[in-house]
Amino acid sequence: MTLPSPNPAETTAEGNRLSLMLSYGGWERQNFAEQLPRLLEPMGIDCLRVGSAEEATTLLQVRPVHIAVIDLRIPLDRTADEPGGERLLKILRRQDAPPPTVVVRPRPATLRGSTRGLSSALREGAYTVMDGPVKIEPMLEVLRRIVRRHYSDHWSAA
Repeated sequence: MTLPSPNPAETTAEGNRLSLMLSYGGWERQNFAEQLPRLLEPMGIDCLRVGSAEEATTLLQVRPVHIAVIDLRIPLDRTADEPGGERLLKILRRQDAPPPTVVVRPRPATLRGSTRGLSSALREGAYTVMDGPVKIEPMLEVLRRIVRRHYSDHWSAA
């Protein structure tokens, strides 16, 4: 599965490349955040990896983000064990132009927990919620749908 082709006139300047913020809070070595840059960067997508909510906040201050993939398990900062994913969702929602956001959550233990977590993520503006561990093919399909819906099948920052 592939994402739609870039519009060549819009990928020449770095500022017009689609930027994808990736966070991952799990322990698996082969995960979507490791695999996506190898697949997407040759297609003209800048994959910006963050390891904490604090790093993501800093990135948002200096660089536009067109799509965000937020793992709810990422730490608040590099020294804390406290999860920071929900806080990051709130920060993204307050942006002038919030990016479409894919939320990755740990597999819920109960149906009630699943419903509550889904409702919370959607209230914070998530485009979609995926239960971990996430396989690469479904993630690519979600990203393709985002590019189609929000960027008219090509990635223009304008």
